[in-house]
Amino acid sequence: MPSIISILLPSLLLLQGCESMTLYEYYAPGGVVEAPLVAEGNVFTLNNKEIVILSGSFHYFRVHPAYWRDTLRKLRAAGLNAVQTYVPWNLHEPRAGVYDFGQLGESMSAFLDVRSFVTLAQEEDLFVILRPGPYICSEWDFGGMPSYLLRDYTMQVRTYYEGFRTPAAAFFDHLLPQLVDLQFAHGGSIIAVQVENEYGHFGYGDEPRDTLYLEYLRDNLVDNGFGDSLFFTSDSPSSTRDLGAIPGVLMTANFQGNVEENLSVLKELQPDRPFMVAEFWTGWFDHWLADIHATWNPTNFADTLEEILQYNSSVNMYMFIGGTSFGFMAGANTLDIWPNYGPDVSSYDYDAVLTEAGDYTEKYTLAKEVLARYNPLEGTVEHPEPPAQRSKVAYPTTPVTHSLDLSTLLSQHLSIETEDGPVSMELLPINDDSGQAHGYIVYSTIVYLAAPNATLMIKGHVRDMAQVLVNGQVITKPYSNPLDISKFGFWDGLDKELTLPGDDAVAEVTILVENLARVNYGTPDKYNQKKGLWEGPVLIDDLQINSWIMYPLEFKADMVNSLTGWMEFSGSLTTPAVYRATLDISDTPQDTWLDMRAWNKGVVFINGFNLGRYWHVGPTKTLYLPAPLLQQGTNEVVVFEQYTAASEIVFSDVPILS
Repeated sequence: MPSIISILLPSLLLLQGCESMTLYEYYAPGGVVEAPLVAEGNVFTLNNKEIVILSGSFHYFRVHPAYWRDTLRKLRAAGLNAVQTYVPWNLHEPRAGVYDFGQLGESMSAFLDVRSFVTLAQEEDLFVILRPGPYICSEWDFGGMPSYLLRDYTMQVRTYYEGFRTPAAAFFDHLLPQLVDLQFAHGGSIIAVQVENEYGHFGYGDEPRDTLYLEYLRDNLVDNGFGDSLFFTSDSPSSTRDLGAIPGVLMTANFQGNVEENLSVLKELQPDRPFMVAEFWTGWFDHWLADIHATWNPTNFADTLEEILQYNSSVNMYMFIGGTSFGFMAGANTLDIWPNYGPDVSSYDYDAVLTEAGDYTEKYTLAKEVLARYNPLEGTVEHPEPPAQRSKVAYPTTPVTHSLDLSTLLSQHLSIETEDGPVSMELLPINDDSGQAHGYIVYSTIVYLAAPNATLMIKGHVRDMAQVLVNGQVITKPYSNPLDISKFGFWDGLDKELTLPGDDAVAEVTILVENLARVNYGTPDKYNQKKGLWEGPVLIDDLQINSWIMYPLEFKADMVNSLTGWMEFSGSLTTPAVYRATLDISDTPQDTWLDMRAWNKGVVFINGFNLGRYWHVGPTKTLYLPAPLLQQGTNEVVVFEQYTAASEIVFSDVPILS
């Protein structure tokens, strides 16, 4: 029976548009594989031939699958020979014991056929470096770990703790068998697999890390048939040295600068193995409330890339394309300075080599030039010309036609009653007892309010932002300046009070809490990431309120598409509300952006698909809308606006990132 490689070779040659040699023909002539990727001495070898790995990070779950092939071809056209990707556990296991690799039919299911992605990479003449988790960081909610883990009050993520290692192993046991035959040694494209991610940073100072956990993950990879691929860990050697390493597993480096320092330490730690920079950071990500979009000078990028290659080091550019953290999936960071927490924007443009929408940048041109100078196979193994750039369009402005107030919205939602005080999202008895992962949660109670005012206190912190309504009237104010972050209703405010109007009668008090994102990076104490009201009781005039009705606003596609009770739009409502508009497209849909500068804060859905968050404070002012999410004909635009709505939906043919 012919191997996968020998079957693919004719199509690969056709793809090149000429009779030139492909990577697979060079490294596996005749489709014969005798040896996997080996890291010994000063060079990597693949099938007993020297290789410098020239790779780019491209997360399949951040780019619409209709654009996977086009994007992979752009990587190969730049002179890369490999693509690196993470695997997000929390997308692939959206509920405990329920796995999705493209078959569930939910909003993100189409993005999750990781086997097809790995196969496409081989068809486009690229090798694959797999980073399967269970933790990925990646500015992704909770570092890719599922929130249901937090239902365990004693959870210790990323450790040998049974409550973590058992579900992590179960995830691997479902993921890895789908990819095992796609290893290079078996005729596929996967040449290397990461054991864990930046584990040297997961601890305190020079204290030993949980190597038993790392060995457990490595053994699981072997048990699932991945012993034929090269294993590696990745850290920043200049700061973590070998804290995240285990014997026999290749150590690699993550950094943006200080090339000599990091690679010198790496050589000191493993003198008999070649250099690999697993993450050369090509740009950076954006937090909400930042002054400007993070960028890195293209010349500095190119100079640093060249410096890395001068060490005969292999390199992966993180990111080559950032893409988009669709929906509520953007992560957050704890900060060493006030305001102590920084949620990330939905755009993961990253100032990368390709833009969020896959457009070419100056960095792309420079990278291609640098790689051509240092690629030992340049001129021997050909690569395609860069594909044409996709067109973009600013669709005509469309008016908001309908609105739905908060009370009508809640009337169409599941409600959960409690007499034990407010419950965090994760502990709600929903989603097959997996709790609520994302979105908003509403806590409502009927309580006596003294005249002329009563005092509401939320003990502890709000996780992460709260709006308070009394009898449907909003009492809290939106963010207006940085000092607000330490006041009532924001994540940095501790035991804060709010004055409520009262008239010596019972009233409905409603608290809408937004989960802005769980942190994706930090020391072990940063991962107690439950969301909502849970750190302490809620008091009104010093009386602890235990009776609540809770509404989990997850905004799943089926809910968004089935909303009823719409009223004709006559201006912005005075409460959080849902708004609707339609976009009619007569021709083939094209990529576009929604310009949300006239709105305040919320989230946008296109035909039920959650594009992500907007917030007028920026830096990002637009939401990327890839054409495959649109359809010829009528498209429904739904906006959940928390404060003040505009009267129209404005489109742009360019992003506004700052």
